[in-house]
Amino acid sequence: MWRKLGLIFAPPASGWMATHAQNPMPEPLGGGIYRIHFATRDQANRSRGGYFDIDIRDLSRVRAVSTAPSLDLGELGAFDDSGVMPSALVEVDGTRRMYYTGWARTVDVPFAFHIGLALSDAGITYRRYSRAPVLGRNQHDPFITGAPCVLREGDLFRMWYISVTRWERTPEMSKPKHYYTVKYAESRDGVTWETSDRLCIAYGPDEYAIARPVVFRDGAVYRMWFTFRGGDSTYRVGTAESSDGVNWRRDAAPLGIDVSPSGWDSGMICYAHPLMHEGTLFALYNGNDYGATGVGLARYEP
Repeated sequence: MWRKLGLIFAPPASGWMATHAQNPMPEPLGGGIYRIHFATRDQANRSRGGYFDIDIRDLSRVRAVSTAPSLDLGELGAFDDSGVMPSALVEVDGTRRMYYTGWARTVDVPFAFHIGLALSDAGITYRRYSRAPVLGRNQHDPFITGAPCVLREGDLFRMWYISVTRWERTPEMSKPKHYYTVKYAESRDGVTWETSDRLCIAYGPDEYAIARPVVFRDGAVYRMWFTFRGGDSTYRVGTAESSDGVNWRRDAAPLGIDVSPSGWDSGMICYAHPLMHEGTLFALYNGNDYGATGVGLARYEP
């Protein structure tokens, strides 16, 4: 079962870090120290990359918080001029590659986002690989791509990401409704990606949003955590497993971290990311309002 360890970080509510610590992603620094990357928002609701450092052995204090964005907004008119959200880290020849979601404002649909790539040597600030997305619109993803999880296996880069499969107009809604779920792509260089029309996770009854896939190896098995919602429900975290990373079997029950009776995670559990430290499994996750209240931590206790 999971034991909640509480809220470990809340945004300071000022400047570029006015609200949200969304999509937490751990980077091990050694000796029990982890850098937790996340997306924060300013008062205009534009997201930027930030981080905080913790000692997993002593959660009584946050050791450091980024004083400037690790990844800032893109230039005016670019695919990421209205927001960036760090999503995955891969080290290649001593350089950190950060795959991220870049947001742009739209008119006829509520949002648009695509997958970008940024690079860093020291891991403090990241520079863009390109002014364009590395995985944008294509024949299999004609609308939106985002929330990439990337693993490097030998000479192959593997990506699990979300793709909008359709927008739907309904008389009772003022804006079109999105339908997105998880898809898969491959690359030999981590820049040019081969996509397909295959869905990794099928929609369940009334579901329309299957978000933020995180894939990791557990021996010979691939495991995925993802965030889902449908109907009038708020987000929860689901799980799936695969023998090849392409064909997935969704587990019937969710991850098992549920909402609290009150407080910062009483209405929503979302965007969970595993953190394995010395054989103990932890989960970083967001609560209410898509991470507006900060980042929590839970520990799995068999």
